[in-house]
Amino acid sequence: MIPRRIVLTGLGGLAVATAAYFVGAFRAAKVSTDVRLAMRSNVIKTSAGALEYAVAGRGPPLMMIHGTGGGFDQGLLFAHGLREAGMQIVAPSRFGYLRSAFPDDASPAHQADVLADLLDHLGIDRLAVAGGSAGASTAAEFALRHPDRCSALILIVPAANLTGRDPVEFTALQRFVVETVLNSDAWFWALAALAPNQLIRTLLATDPALLDRVSAQERHRARLILDGLMPISLKGDGLRNDGFWSGTPSPTAFEQITVPTLILSCEDDLFGTADTARLLVERIPDAELTIYLTGGHLWLGRDPEVAERISDFIRETATGSISGENQ
Repeated sequence: MIPRRIVLTGLGGLAVATAAYFVGAFRAAKVSTDVRLAMRSNVIKTSAGALEYAVAGRGPPLMMIHGTGGGFDQGLLFAHGLREAGMQIVAPSRFGYLRSAFPDDASPAHQADVLADLLDHLGIDRLAVAGGSAGASTAAEFALRHPDRCSALILIVPAANLTGRDPVEFTALQRFVVETVLNSDAWFWALAALAPNQLIRTLLATDPALLDRVSAQERHRARLILDGLMPISLKGDGLRNDGFWSGTPSPTAFEQITVPTLILSCEDDLFGTADTARLLVERIPDAELTIYLTGGHLWLGRDPEVAERISDFIRETATGSISGENQ
């Protein structure tokens, strides 16, 4: 029989080695995050404070407004297929995310006005504007408040409270996960490393079982979106702000939007954005609706289709030959 002291010593050594491994892996992940963000964005001063943005690609411009937990990098990732299709992507970081300021008025309407200032800075008179998830509210406000600057509006898996009831109701476990990761890069990294499927379901509202039914490229995209939530410590204000505005009855006058509008969602989005999309298409005059049966909140397995649908819509609005498509 192995002496108890040797067993305890061995277990202690294993615990120390495991802890050292996780500390080292976490530090490596932090370095990787820093490298991913470094030198890819710029910051301008606005009336609301600093505004971070990135520009990528060549061609007709489109502004992609990121969702909850993102930043300019998530916007670039959301618009990857559009960039490949020959568009120039303008991707800002919204209030409270990464290097963008968090002013007292952090409403989607105020954010929309500041994004108009960004277009002035870039010398862009007019462009298509897309918003994903919580970023859809800012995109809609931009189209409403600055229709002369917005050639087309695209709302992707829009997260908005249109019924007086928060469409994203977390369980006690989900609330614990969210509150935990909001406060610590280390906790978030550990959960992402040990339970990535749980985070994909909880934070990204997508059934992880879809991962087994999509291409390797789409699985990689899902992982990039999950990893892109780091550094969570630089997104706390933005995350809480999104939680407030997504849970508050939307003040946006959708019925007054006059620009051509396309709304896309997936029936199995765990945040229920398909129902939100149906309500929006009833409120926004002449809006078009496309709903896919599967894909979740990440439109997993649908990215090429989504990019093609948006590209076609933008071309149609430019030529005045819009034709409806609901599926």
